[in-house]
Amino acid sequence: MPIDNKTPKWRHQLTLVDREELNVDGVVSLGSYDEKEIIMETEQGMLIIKGDGLNIKQLNLEQGNIIVEGMVKGIIYEDEQRQRKGLLERFLK
Repeated sequence: MPIDNKTPKWRHQLTLVDREELNVDGVVSLGSYDEKEIIMETEQGMLIIKGDGLNIKQLNLEQGNIIVEGMVKGIIYEDEQRQRKGLLERFLK
């Protein structure tokens, strides 16, 4: 089967254990992070993790994996196309 630009490099998967440890596979890059919020780009779009006491326990971008510790309160996917359109609309106004 030929590989095209739509074929993910890694399988995207989230594993959350007791809301205290989150393992994310398919991470492309890490954006900003602090103890309340971690933003990352995944194979399935931008992912925002919200919580308290968040800490990056392990990060391996070569393998596309991140492990986050802390109390996870929310997991949100942002639609990149919607963000880009919104930014473009702001410039055109």
